[in-house]
Amino acid sequence: MACNHRPPCLLAFFFFAAIASAQLSSTFYSTSCPLAIQTIRQAVRAAVAKEARMGASLLRLHFHDCFVNGCDGSVLLDDTPSFTGEKTAVPNNNSLRGFDVIDNIKSQVEAVCKQVVSCADILAVAARESVAALGGPPWTVQLGRRDATTASLDAANTEIPSPKSDLGAHTIGQARCISFRDRIYNETSIDSFYFRNLVKKKGLLHSDQQLFGGGSTDSLVTTYSTNTARFFSDFAAAMVKMGNISPLTGTDGEVRLNCRKTN
Repeated sequence: MACNHRPPCLLAFFFFAAIASAQLSSTFYSTSCPLAIQTIRQAVRAAVAKEARMGASLLRLHFHDCFVNGCDGSVLLDDTPSFTGEKTAVPNNNSLRGFDVIDNIKSQVEAVCKQVVSCADILAVAARESVAALGGPPWTVQLGRRDATTASLDAANTEIPSPKSDLGAHTIGQARCISFRDRIYNETSIDSFYFRNLVKKKGLLHSDQQLFGGGSTDSLVTTYSTNTARFFSDFAAAMVKMGNISPLTGTDGEVRLNCRKTN
C-alpha cells in the first residue's frame, strides 16, 4: 500500500485521519446477528490456511475499498451493461483478488442471519481476521457500515496510491512482477522483518524503500525494525482509523444480499 503527497500522509501503512465513525459500534451485531464475527473468523482462517497469501489479499481489498469514497463495499461490485464499477480501475484490474472468499463468507453469514451484515463490514472484519491469522496484532473493529449502491471507476483510478508513489508499505503479500525492482522477498507473516529489510535497502517496491531514504519516516522505520510491539500497536491503531473513513450508516446505502451487485 502506498501514500502520495497529501499532508496527512506521514507514514506508509495506514496513518490516515479518521473522517467519520458516527453510529458505528463494536457491538452493532450483538443482538441482530451474534454469530456474525465468529462466522467471518472461521471462514477467513480456513481461507488463509488453504493459501497464506489470501490474508494479504483480503487486507488489500479493505484498503482499496476504504480509499475510494470510504469503506462502503463499492470495490466488490461487478460491472454490468449499464454500470462500470471499480474492479477494472488500473490499480485493481488483474491485481485485486479474494472476491470469491468474500462471496463465501457472505453466503455463510446470510445463512446465519438474512440481510443483516453488510459487505463493507465483512471486509473490515475479514481484514482484521486475516492479520490475526498471519500472526499480526488484533484491534477492535467498529461495525454498522452499510453498502454503497454505486461505485466510481474514476475515483479508483485517482485515489488509490501507486506502488511508484513516494511513500508506501507492503508488509505482507506478493507484488506483481511489473511493480518491483531487483530486490525480492515474499513474506506470509506480519512482523518487523519488513522494516529490517528497508534498513538494509532491500525494499521491494519504490514506494517501500522511500520510507527509509533520508526522510521524515527514517526514525520510525528504525524503531519498527527493532520493536515489533510498537509496530503492532501503531498498525492496529491505524487500521481502526482507516476503517472509519466515511462509512455509510443509518438509512444511507443498503445491506446487499449479494456483495457483487446492488439489491
